[in-house]
Amino acid sequence: PAVLPAQHDSSKSTHAVSGGPTSTQAGQDAFAAVAEIVAILEADSRTDWRSVSIDALIQHLRDMNALVLRTTVRSTPVAAGTRFDIAGDPDGQAAATRMVREHANILAVLPEWRVNVEDNENGIRLTVVARNPADDRTVQRIGALGFYGLMATGAHHQPHHLAIAKGASNAHRHTSP
Repeated sequence: PAVLPAQHDSSKSTHAVSGGPTSTQAGQDAFAAVAEIVAILEADSRTDWRSVSIDALIQHLRDMNALVLRTTVRSTPVAAGTRFDIAGDPDGQAAATRMVREHANILAVLPEWRVNVEDNENGIRLTVVARNPADDRTVQRIGALGFYGLMATGAHHQPHHLAIAKGASNAHRHTSP
């Protein structure tokens, strides 16, 4: 019988490709991050499926997206560093409020800078300064990375995503206020 467009023809499925090169990306970046975590969880025989929450990971990925795309940052040089005032639309501001405090803890562990987070009249403020004020390279690095570069600093995101999906108690939760 003829295969109608609305029918599924398994002989032409793109979900199971055998032989030949395959794509390494799952399509959209958030979907790819989820696919990667699911593959890790599936491959680990110790995964406790009772605590897994892909929904929590999705909320975190939404927050990451809103932080980058729905906020604006005013950067102001301060002695030995930079102050970042982060504002945004309601979703962007909520994501910033959830993420900046948590990420500041990651930055504060790094030996080259000091970090302070506080609320301000328009949202949240992050101040990052060099631990050694005479370290011009670190001062310049803070300014060059800017807010978004600093938020991506620390190479913790991939393990963090796995911890969120696993429901680990040390993974902060991204829930709507």
